[in-house]
Amino acid sequence: MVSGAIHQRFLQDPLPKRLGSLAADLARIASFAEDPEDYEVVASLLEEGKWFAEWAAAEAPLETQAVLAEVQLALAVWQRQWLSRRAAPTMRDEAARRSEELLALSGLSLTRS
Repeated sequence: MVSGAIHQRFLQDPLPKRLGSLAADLARIASFAEDPEDYEVVASLLEEGKWFAEWAAAEAPLETQAVLAEVQLALAVWQRQWLSRRAAPTMRDEAARRSEELLALSGLSLTRS
């Protein structure tokens, strides 16, 4: 379970930043997923990501809620596989794709002026 302090801090952010935080978690999952030494980090990110998706959905438009529900389901499936040490071979690529999708939905940009 994610701490109450993280929950409260997350809820203080506007929706675009919430989506960006979830996108960052997904990018980290994609980055760390292939290294067995990062097992605990990925397990934690999978758990946190599920909560971030749920908390972000409350104030999101319907279309974004649908995307967040899909992401949350994917995270739950990956978490179950990850914890049983049978990670999905597509998890890394799918997490990266979902990260980009959420970043686009957020309106945040990777580039700086």
